[in-house]
Amino acid sequence: QVQLVESGGGLVQAGGSLRLSCAPSGRTSSSVAMGWFRQAPGKERELVAVISSSGGSTYNADSMKGRFTISRDNAKNTVYLQMNSLKPEDTAVYYCAADPLFAQLRLGMAAYWGQGTQVTVSS
Repeated sequence: QVQLVESGGGLVQAGGSLRLSCAPSGRTSSSVAMGWFRQAPGKERELVAVISSSGGSTYNADSMKGRFTISRDNAKNTVYLQMNSLKPEDTAVYYCAADPLFAQLRLGMAAYWGQGTQVTVSS
């Protein structure tokens, strides 16, 4: 069983930056692909970015390319989402997810989900 714990959310002004962290427990992160998803009020959950277990492959949603970067430090058993140039429309609950298969995670079918962390971007 894997439990995912997110941190780093909060309130930031438009144009600012935040870095989210996700640390899985019960299993080392290096054995699973990991990703970030988000869900804004009244909207469906959408994929933000995914990274393979080794960190050698990543996938970013087109709408966030160039602003959001996913990375992982397997030595620290942690995955990060660096978010720059934040916009009010980035306001959402951000969820960390994990799955043994990178392809599954890209399709949004994660085996494990975190509780989510709120990100609010003020204009």
